[in-house]
Amino acid sequence: MALQDELTAAQRCLDELIRTVGRLEQHVGGGLELRRVRSDTEHLRESLGLLRASAPQERPAMPGPEMVPVPDTPYDSSLWADADEEGVGSRDRRAP
Repeated sequence: MALQDELTAAQRCLDELIRTVGRLEQHVGGGLELRRVRSDTEHLRESLGLLRASAPQERPAMPGPEMVPVPDTPYDSSLWADADEEGVGSRDRRAP
């Protein structure tokens, strides 16, 4: 998963945590423990925002070179009829 996708998933989870803490606050009231949990969730929200701001931006993938299929069939030998043999010399001439 890409970094931005991970940060988005973490943000969704944090948003759900904040909603859940809000529902708990309605049921339990505003005691010291719940205020501490609320404060911790706010710190997490700030920290995740800072992390998102400092995360490197993803660069779009550069397209690779175009693939050119090479056939498995033998090449036409007439293409090289007048060519010199590499490393051997010309067919009709003698080596010095």
